[in-house]
Amino acid sequence: MVSGIAGAVIFQHTRLTVFLLSALACAAAATAADGSGSTFVPAVVVGTGYGAAVSALRLGEAGVSTLMLEMGQLWNQPGPDGNIFCGMLKPDKRSSWFKTRTEAPLGSFLWLDLANRDIDPYAGVLDRVNFDQMSVYVGRGVGGGSLVNGGMAVTPRRSYFQEVLPQVDADEMYGTYFPRANSGLRVNNIDKDWFEQTEWYQFARVARQQAESAGLKTTFVPNVYDWDYMRGEADGTVPKSALAAEVIYGNNHGKVSLDKSYLAAALGTGKVTIETLHQVKTIRQQNDGTYLLTVEQKDPDGKLLATKEISCRHLFLGAGSLGSTELLLRARETGTLPALSSAIGGGWGPNGNIMTARANHVWNPTGSKQSSIPALGIDDWDNPDNPVFAEIAPMPAGLETWVSLYLAITKNLQRGTFVYDAAKDRADLRWTREQNAPAVAAAKSLFDRINKANTTIYRYDLFGKQIKAFADDFCYHPLGGCVLGEATDNYGRVSGYKNLYVTDGSLIPGSIGVNPFVTITALAERNVERVIKEDIAGS
Repeated sequence: MVSGIAGAVIFQHTRLTVFLLSALACAAAATAADGSGSTFVPAVVVGTGYGAAVSALRLGEAGVSTLMLEMGQLWNQPGPDGNIFCGMLKPDKRSSWFKTRTEAPLGSFLWLDLANRDIDPYAGVLDRVNFDQMSVYVGRGVGGGSLVNGGMAVTPRRSYFQEVLPQVDADEMYGTYFPRANSGLRVNNIDKDWFEQTEWYQFARVARQQAESAGLKTTFVPNVYDWDYMRGEADGTVPKSALAAEVIYGNNHGKVSLDKSYLAAALGTGKVTIETLHQVKTIRQQNDGTYLLTVEQKDPDGKLLATKEISCRHLFLGAGSLGSTELLLRARETGTLPALSSAIGGGWGPNGNIMTARANHVWNPTGSKQSSIPALGIDDWDNPDNPVFAEIAPMPAGLETWVSLYLAITKNLQRGTFVYDAAKDRADLRWTREQNAPAVAAAKSLFDRINKANTTIYRYDLFGKQIKAFADDFCYHPLGGCVLGEATDNYGRVSGYKNLYVTDGSLIPGSIGVNPFVTITALAERNVERVIKEDIAGS
């Protein structure tokens, strides 16, 4: 069974590579055929993350010739070690997007910076975008954030979804679009019997027992990592990935990231092509209503190879909360799309992300062998005062640490705003550490209960040189900036312009209560279905 799954994963990756090579050749030929160096395609999708991948697939199925523009690279070529991605314990230049030193979320152990390495600047797979008082982790490459996340495929609590997006029909979402998203993403569930006996999830079982001692409940969480493949890793019948401390810098095996699901299907339509290492810099609307994009093509070392102009009739922005918002802010403030709404840039939040860790007693080890893929969460969302959903996160250091690590998702109503900084030509985030105080308080309320019930304490040494128990200055789940129904209509059509759409996490106003990618995927399924029917079909 495992060997068949391994073969399927290899087949999917090979198929994607073949499709992409063909797609890139076709796109290059189309550009070369135009003496001006510019080209026209009916539809352009900016980005290759969740919303972008959904949009491209459905456009391709509808027969619309579609070009995807991805600023990162296609991760399909092994490095000197024979692997496509590097591991967390020995990161190299493949790990990071044009950094001279890696910037891991766990920046220290006993206040010593043991996780990071000096590296050469390179188009690596993980970027940490640093603002004044908040940093945001994002994926770079074909597949976007799906390449670097923990794969936790969580459908949000219906009541909270309705609170966050009351204008969206919840019956349709939970009856049609969430199931469609889970199917397209190839979400699966861990074998609970295997979970209970394997050494690789001792850390999660320890954290579960301690949560239950405090009267809290835990829940198994679906994932896009192939759990059967992981069992093969444990048995030694397939190459290790999750069991080899791979996740934030990419998984070489096992994970069904978007390049193996939605994007492979999109390319399979024969209507979708992808240009990699192409970053959209500006957008303007031409007199005939089409959109003209200025695009920079670079090599993996950052050298500018060409500046191109690409025009399209339908433009879908799927560059994420940071990328799509920045493109629209730049267009509004520089006057290339002057009629854009003043709501562009608003409603941003980090999904209440707070990371924390606890120190266990020496007689209660968490295990030297830990899977990098989370399987459990502490569900205290019904708490009327401090609702929290907390991932029980691994800390696969390769040795016993006695650490229980968590990523808490809290209900923080504070919102930030992006503004355009003309001097830096970038979107700058207006967000203060004080705005994260409600999230820290909610996380502290939950973990204080666990510490009290188990006579344990926090770890203060894991988040850099400061003595701190809660990491409140970075996030994994950026949401908002182009909020649905404010900066757009209720289907992602950008206010003020025809045939311009947002299709990513920037539509969600700052919080969804769980890991957001299933919601982003489902919302994109809903929106693009309506757009194709009303704006594109028959046009």
